[in-house]
Amino acid sequence: MKPTRCGFVALIGAPNAGKSTITNNFVGSKVSIVSPKAQTTRTTIKGIGIYDNTQIIFLDTPGIFNPKRRLDRAMVASAWDGSNDADINVLVVDAKRGMNDETSAIIDELIKREAHAVLAFNKIDMVSEERLQELKEEFENLFCFDAVFMFSAQSGDHITDFYQYLADNLPESPWYYPEEQMSDMPLRLLAAEVVREKLFLNLRQELPYALTVEPELWEHQEDGSIRAEMTIYVEREGQKSIILGKNGNMIKQIGQSARLELESMLEERIHLFLYVKVRENWVDEPTHYSDWNLNFKA
Repeated sequence: MKPTRCGFVALIGAPNAGKSTITNNFVGSKVSIVSPKAQTTRTTIKGIGIYDNTQIIFLDTPGIFNPKRRLDRAMVASAWDGSNDADINVLVVDAKRGMNDETSAIIDELIKREAHAVLAFNKIDMVSEERLQELKEEFENLFCFDAVFMFSAQSGDHITDFYQYLADNLPESPWYYPEEQMSDMPLRLLAAEVVREKLFLNLRQELPYALTVEPELWEHQEDGSIRAEMTIYVEREGQKSIILGKNGNMIKQIGQSARLELESMLEERIHLFLYVKVRENWVDEPTHYSDWNLNFKA
């Protein structure tokens, strides 16, 4: 009988490389939010699942980029903290984008840390086989990766070899979590993340980076339903108006979309209430960092 294995796998990479999609694909359910916009993930999120005899705990880290403000620095610090905690580091690269300044800087940091890493090209359905081979050679000339994989996390094509490699190379150990557990994120925080995802998907390009969603109430009712209250903090009155929309239509649309997804995920009835408040300097307030395990002083 094969021994059980367990360990942490940090997914690191530039923003929007597909780290959250890999995590959700492996877990088989949404534990990390996804949007076409970069920097959607703000903190390291654990996605837990079983492959073969191994419990793999993915650390879905924020995209690593050149930070310009406090929140950016906290996000990048969270990503590298996840890398430090991992048994296996995986550099995830958007194959269509290839090498860019952000990915090059990550490789430089891996070299500086004398770290080991696996290379994973994601979104391979968007590039030719010839281009993939060129990318493989380019990256291997810069860093000695332990292994190289190419797949599409969106479709799942060619991703099982990647999972098998992780399962075979994590340390022998009892499993850290119950077999059925998919994440260690509290449900109220998961709900806040789903609301933030809907804001990303429905609002114009820059606004999502100026807001945060804080869970104010997560309460089970006598009828078995859940009452959830979330506050969306923005920096200016004009941003509040955009989120509310004409006659409140935008916030209603966002709330309904988030509620339906949460009810599907949790298989429970949800009463979701969203409030929008202006707090000009929310990004400089420590309270908005602690719940998400972000280092305010990073």
